Amino acid sequence: MELVSRRSESRFAIPTRVGSFYGAVTLVAVTWGALRGHPNILLMDGSATGPKMGHLLSSIALGGSMGLLLVLLTRYLQEHTTWAQTLHNEFRHVLGPLCRRDILVVAAASAIGEECLFRGALMQHIIQAMPGPLGIMLGLVGSALLFSLLHIGPGSRFVPWTLSALVMGLALGGLLLLTGDLLAPIAVHFTVNLLNLSDIVRRELPTRTALA
Repeated sequence: MELVSRRSESRFAIPTRVGSFYGAVTLVAVTWGALRGHPNILLMDGSATGPKMGHLLSSIALGGSMGLLLVLLTRYLQEHTTWAQTLHNEFRHVLGPLCRRDILVVAAASAIGEECLFRGALMQHIIQAMPGPLGIMLGLVGSALLFSLLHIGPGSRFVPWTLSALVMGLALGGLLLLTGDLLAPIAVHFTVNLLNLSDIVRRELPTRTALA
């Protein structure tokens, strides 16, 4: 009975911890926005009513499509570069076994929490504090840099992950500026996390050195 209880506790540990952490991150982001008079951080204009449903659906579709393209790029790099293969396998060893529910919770919670904090609160705060092109540039680059610092792994082999997070942060910030809402960046982030985590858990890649 004790063994079953421990297994059940272990099964719920990851989604509970990840969900709690990113729930707190999202709360911080919303509170940050409210303190600067912009409680609706999902929209750049802070509107209470928001855009029409068609706009929101197009933002989600655009974000999902961009996410799929990034996943395809990841698969291409895994086929042709040693660093991408090594990074995939390192994450597999770090994460360990994850069930579908764990992957879904991690993908959704991290996408919502990180986008609300970095693009919804931080980037929009800088843009609001410094109106004009300079504020937009500082908000875009500054939020992307801090986002990349969150993605620093244990060792030099994770450097490509940090650099890709920087590029991803710039792309997600640009998407926020293009659409005016966070739905597109969240959709990109969620799609990439969901499909890449599923692939990491599903298989280990042979490295080019091993193949040679």
